[in-house]
Amino acid sequence: MRRNDLLELTIQSYAYEGKGVAKIPIEKDGVTKDFVIFVQHAYPGDVVKVEIKKIKKSYAEAKLVEVISPSKERTSARCNFFGTCGGCKQQDLSYQSQTRYKQEQVKDIFNRLGDFNDFIFEEIIPAEQNFFYRNKMEFSFAEQRWLTLEEINSSEVIDRNFALGLHIPNLFDKVLDLNECFLQSEASNKILNFTRTFFKEKNTSIYTTKTHTGYLRNLVVKESKHFPELMVNLVTSEENDELMDEYTHSLKKEIPTVTTIINNISKKKALVALGDYEKVFYGNGIIHDSIGGFKFRISANSFFQTNTLQAVNLYQTALDYAGLSGTEIVYDLYCGAGTISIFVSKFTKEIYGFEVVPSAIADAEVNKKLNRIENVKFFLADLYNSFMDVIESEHIPKPDVIIIDPPRNGMHKNTVADILQLSPQKIVYVSCNPTTQVRDIKLLCEAGYKLVKVKPVDMFPHTYHIENVALLGKF
Repeated sequence: MRRNDLLELTIQSYAYEGKGVAKIPIEKDGVTKDFVIFVQHAYPGDVVKVEIKKIKKSYAEAKLVEVISPSKERTSARCNFFGTCGGCKQQDLSYQSQTRYKQEQVKDIFNRLGDFNDFIFEEIIPAEQNFFYRNKMEFSFAEQRWLTLEEINSSEVIDRNFALGLHIPNLFDKVLDLNECFLQSEASNKILNFTRTFFKEKNTSIYTTKTHTGYLRNLVVKESKHFPELMVNLVTSEENDELMDEYTHSLKKEIPTVTTIINNISKKKALVALGDYEKVFYGNGIIHDSIGGFKFRISANSFFQTNTLQAVNLYQTALDYAGLSGTEIVYDLYCGAGTISIFVSKFTKEIYGFEVVPSAIADAEVNKKLNRIENVKFFLADLYNSFMDVIESEHIPKPDVIIIDPPRNGMHKNTVADILQLSPQKIVYVSCNPTTQVRDIKLLCEAGYKLVKVKPVDMFPHTYHIENVALLGKF
């Protein structure tokens, strides 16, 4: 087997992050073994033609060239941009199959990477709404739009100037010009298309990292799933109040359901949709949403669970795993805007939230007051070094239960050491990356904890992302 070789394969299984798995017999030193080939965009049951791209000692990676015979689990993608846009990776796989494979992948990760076998593995919670489920969409502007293969091959004259949409996977400077997306609401699509037309007709400049000049950077739409509140946040490289006033007036007239319009001004060279400061041009600059009967304030730059409706199932699973009686001291690590802390507050004696981001702590304090919660306190803490100094200086009592919800790269080893020193009876670990979750859980179990049970929750239909909740206990 060599690079660029073409092979016909039958896909046998589906690996984490959406790779179809095929196996072919390879003889080495008189012994025949299965050699694994990973194929992106291929599903179990597919017979495919592939081109070998990378060859390692124990596996190879291949590019899908042709689906010779499709799997019965394939379905027609709803979106015309599927396959080019990076927003959805497996919209052409039936949703029932998506959740089943996510379940299998989590189990495989715990069995194979963590060597965990003696634990309760509970059924994944699928999303009731697998389209239009996102409460936030972040679109990017670009000077030139990405052309699809169909557009390149067509005889039609296409205007390549000005794009507003989503980035092409792995290409930070290439944007696919979208006129619809099925991840957020129809109102979001109307805002997207109106914004493109408005600024394109005015020949408004677009920020580029090549020269670090230009005005338009991002369009961010946030909407409440429980209240009639809708935010439009235009991220630009500088102030232009006259243009923003005109945009605000025109947008509000065209889409009256918009309740607040904000201009975030970012001087950063990096392509991130976060402003250094903001100006509110309409409304009060915030919206609200609800999880489990609690109300949360959402600002332009605050973090909030992207799938509001499914967040209830995620937090309820964490609460069920904590098994609180009302007398416990609970820590919430990486508490963000305090959503988990507030969600579990009425079931415990006291809860202490720790977070490394100052703006998140500010949002958490607002949300605590908004819900009139008395038994929750939030602290700024360095969760990438050690937070024991905060516990000691603030005289915080030791926890009975610790709930952890870290970023994708998991916990720092110092944070793991802090948890072991605190020695809670239970640990509930919420993760958006089962591989780093298993790594951390393995460290905790080597120090005396036992993995009790695990339950995946599908927060992001049509993507590879998996949210997972695990319970550890001391016995």
